[in-house]
Amino acid sequence: MSKSDKNHNHSHQDQSKKNIKIAFFTNFIFSISEFFFGFLFNSVSIMSDAVHDLGDSISIGFAWFFQGYSEKQQDERFTFGYKRFSLLGALITGVVLISGSFFMIYRSVPRLIDPQPVNYSGMFWLSLVAIALNGYAAWILSKGSSKNEGMLNLHMLEDVLGWIGVLIVSILMNFTEAYRLDPILSILIALYILYKAVPEFFSTMKILLNGSPENVNVENLANSINNIPAVKDLSHFHIWSLDGEENALIVTVLIDSSDINKTREIKEEIAELAHTSGVKDHITIEITTSKDELEKGYAYGS
Repeated sequence: MSKSDKNHNHSHQDQSKKNIKIAFFTNFIFSISEFFFGFLFNSVSIMSDAVHDLGDSISIGFAWFFQGYSEKQQDERFTFGYKRFSLLGALITGVVLISGSFFMIYRSVPRLIDPQPVNYSGMFWLSLVAIALNGYAAWILSKGSSKNEGMLNLHMLEDVLGWIGVLIVSILMNFTEAYRLDPILSILIALYILYKAVPEFFSTMKILLNGSPENVNVENLANSINNIPAVKDLSHFHIWSLDGEENALIVTVLIDSSDINKTREIKEEIAELAHTSGVKDHITIEITTSKDELEKGYAYGS
């Protein structure tokens, strides 16, 4: 890589961090404001969206941190590198969003039974400010090209849609004083958050527990390796994901020839199958000509 290319990449990373930093402070400060104004206006829908925005703020904060931290190279402490640390951020965000959503449903249900007056005028003006701020954050992130910026841009757009809902409800209550619309919107926001957050939470847990990647058909890959004419059997076949993007494969195969060239050809064929199946980053292939070694899990030629 030339010096100019390195400078370009460094500049791009710095801009990504700057964009995420702006989105973080915009979202975090406003989410704290939402809790205050939600209490002041007696609006559970604003409080629910505050939970949503706080969860987004945590996500953005971790994304901001790990945008730089994940660039650290592997060392003797973490030989696979530091990318998996981003999963901790996703897990914490999931806990905040899920627990907060259940709490807001708990708070909103009594309001359906016994509606309380809401400051719909305050909701109206706050929603206009929220749409402007979240729209600005989405615009900032839309200019970036990193995966973090792309995902966070979607979060911001979802926030804009949520506040458009608050704006519509505040206008309706101005004409009808149908205060039940506030807890109804709160519950709908909470259910939407749960709909999005629960699958992400369990997906993150699966990665942390070394579950097989969603984008890899494990059975098909194992069968494809077994169907290579020179391969007689395989064992210790393990596929997992490091961070939801980078996948790893370890496999031991039994062959009937110890010829070095033949061994190299088999490795190349297995690696090509792995690449085609979605495992492109960390591939370890062990070759053995002994059935006992195959079963014990050690071999030569890693």
